[in-house]
Amino acid sequence: MASRFLTKQRAVLKLYLLNLAEQKRLYGLQFKDIIQKQFQKHGYIPSHSEIYKALYELTEDGILKRIKQPVEEGGFQEVVIYQFTEEGLKMAKAYKKLVKEDLERSRRLIDKIMKDNF
Repeated sequence: MASRFLTKQRAVLKLYLLNLAEQKRLYGLQFKDIIQKQFQKHGYIPSHSEIYKALYELTEDGILKRIKQPVEEGGFQEVVIYQFTEEGLKMAKAYKKLVKEDLERSRRLIDKIMKDNF
């Protein structure tokens, strides 16, 4: 039995970060720009620090790894690309399954609240 009220914000951010990582190799600022754009029209703009904390946790959990890559324009600048570790994709699928179950529970709770009060 879950004792939390709704799905945590960080779990939703991680879900989107994992989906983006499955699609292409991105660096942190690209993740931020894409996620902020997707959620902005829904009244939510996750902060820079929220997104980077979620990326940090995914790397600490061994799902993603950071790879330094030189910027193509030359010079000495580098970006950090995030991609799956060897076991990361399997771990990501398990994490996504847990988040899906929690989102379904949260939706049922929201549906009840709406029905009972509006």
